Amino acid sequence: MISMTGYGAYRLDSELIKANLSIKSVNSRFLDLSIQMPAYLAPIEQNFREKISASVFRGKLDLHIKLLSLNMASDVIIDSNSAKAISASLKKLCKELELDDSIYLNHLLGFEGIISYERNIDTEALWKAFLPALEHCIGDLNKGREREGQKTRRDLEEKLSILESNLDKIELMAPEQENRFKAMIKSRFEEVLGTIVEENRMLTELAALLVKYSINEEIVRLRSHIEAFRLSMDEKHCGKKLDFICQEINRETNTIGSKSTDSEISRSVIKMKDAVENMREQIRNIE
Repeated sequence: MISMTGYGAYRLDSELIKANLSIKSVNSRFLDLSIQMPAYLAPIEQNFREKISASVFRGKLDLHIKLLSLNMASDVIIDSNSAKAISASLKKLCKELELDDSIYLNHLLGFEGIISYERNIDTEALWKAFLPALEHCIGDLNKGREREGQKTRRDLEEKLSILESNLDKIELMAPEQENRFKAMIKSRFEEVLGTIVEENRMLTELAALLVKYSINEEIVRLRSHIEAFRLSMDEKHCGKKLDFICQEINRETNTIGSKSTDSEISRSVIKMKDAVENMREQIRNIE
C-alpha cells in the first residue's frame, strides 16, 4: 500500500551542471504532473515526464528544477548594423532637439534584438547528467510514500477491527430481533383471535416480516467485503479498488441500520458507519 503524499530532493553538482531538484506529491484521482524548469531545458521535459510516470501511478506531482549553473557553449549574436542605425538616429534626434545628451551603450541595449543569446544544448549529455539526480528524487519520494502508506494501513486495520467487533455484536443480537418479531406476531394474533392461534397463518406472517427485516444476508456480505478489503490492501495500486469496496461496506451497513428495530444494533451500526467514513477519508490518499 502506497500513499500519494511524499517529498524528495537532491542537489546536482557535476562538471556539466549544478542544480537543485525537488519533487512533491499529494492525492489526485489521476497522475497529474507539473514541471517547473528553465525554458531552455524544454527539449528534455518529456524525458522527465516518462521517467516519473514509470515510477508513480497516481497523484498530483510537482517537480521543481532550479538551475544554478550550466557549462555548455553559448552563442551571443550582436546586430551591429541595427545598433549603428539606432545610434545615428538617436544622435540626430538630440541634434534636432538641441539636446546635449550623449548616447551610451545601455541606451542601445534597451532596443530589442541588438543582442541575442542562445545556448547550444546537447540534450543527450544534459539528460545523462540529470538522470541520476532525478532517480534519487523519485527514490526519496517513493520511500516517503511507502512510509505514509504503512501508517495508513495500520489505521485501516484498526478501523476494520471496529467493523468486525460491532458486526459480531450485531450477529449475536440478530436472533433476538427475530424472536421479538415472532412474539409480536403471536401477540397480535392472540389479540384478534384469543388464545386460539392458527400456527400456519402466524408462520406465514412471520416469514413475510423476516424477509423484510432479516439482516443475515447483509451480515454475510459484510464479512465477505471486509475479507476482500484485507486482501486488496496487499495490492500495489489499490486505492480505487478499496474505495469501491468501502462503498459496498457502507451500503450493507446502511441496510442493516434501516432494518434494525433494536437500539443496541443501531448503536453498533453508528460505530460502523463512523469507522467506514474514516476509512474512506484515508483511502483518498492511497495510490
